[in-house]
Amino acid sequence: MEVDRVHLQPAGHRPRAERVIDGRPWHDPILDQACDAVRERYLRVAVSALWETRTDPELRSLRVEYLAKAAVGWSKGIEALLAHDPHNPDLHLWLGRTLIEEAWQIRPAARSRSQQAGGYQAFTKALHEARIPLKTAAELFHDDPVPWESMQWLALGLETDADDKTELWKQASSRWPTLYGAHVARVISLSPQWGGVAEEMFDFARVAMSMSSREDPRAALMPLAYFEYFVQERSGIIKGSSSWFSGSEIRDVEAAARGWHEGPRPHPRTIEAHNLFGAAFHLADARRPARNHLLRTQGRPASLPWTYIGGNVVDQYAKACKHLNLMDG
Repeated sequence: MEVDRVHLQPAGHRPRAERVIDGRPWHDPILDQACDAVRERYLRVAVSALWETRTDPELRSLRVEYLAKAAVGWSKGIEALLAHDPHNPDLHLWLGRTLIEEAWQIRPAARSRSQQAGGYQAFTKALHEARIPLKTAAELFHDDPVPWESMQWLALGLETDADDKTELWKQASSRWPTLYGAHVARVISLSPQWGGVAEEMFDFARVAMSMSSREDPRAALMPLAYFEYFVQERSGIIKGSSSWFSGSEIRDVEAAARGWHEGPRPHPRTIEAHNLFGAAFHLADARRPARNHLLRTQGRPASLPWTYIGGNVVDQYAKACKHLNLMDG
């Protein structure tokens, strides 16, 4: 849904997000154009957008994730490009991540495998198909951490053992220790919702945050960890904003937010981080920091955190913005 950005009004007026830009939590005009092209089935535009990122893993991680989402249903088109350029690591990476996104699209909602065995069988089969192109991408471009980040989502869906998930994390982090996307995958892999232990998940988020520079958005791993925790540990008892964050929990988020400043050259994942902080403060009824962070999302919601709240991402984001007088009702 292509729409206008947040408009900052003159003094005395309230800022407004008049419309929402769905599914594009970034400031990257090239990625905007490439996603548009992919949805129109001009796939070669994406190849150029990925080639440009070979020296910037953070940007590469962002672009391949969202170009894969844009290409869902059209992985055969990427395979056709690979047939003409079989040694291109960008194409193998894009294909592998697209196959993962296609698989997650068909994952059954119910957790009971006995009830939906056929659905899970199709889901896991689709995930297995992503393994070869991702491993090929890693072999062709040995220093690239992004195939290993993508394989973390593969392992999550296949519910591999903890040692396998840890090894994939180590492979990604050894190549680019600050990679935001790999950290997000690791937090979720460690969460109780996916068979992990809450204490280990929070310890990981805190250690990563403590090692971050002031301009590193990994501070947002703290609200992410809380959202993952709430979904599993408080399922069925969350009934309104007051039941999300306790006083001590929101103080953890406040401390994380104080330690982060996006700086003059925002990180590719800055808008995603502002979404996480903004949603957390909104649910804690901390209006001022919620407004500050959601203003900086510039009308671009990220699926995390709004999917945790339930319902449609855009609807939840718009509801929060309206509640904070950032958007007309």
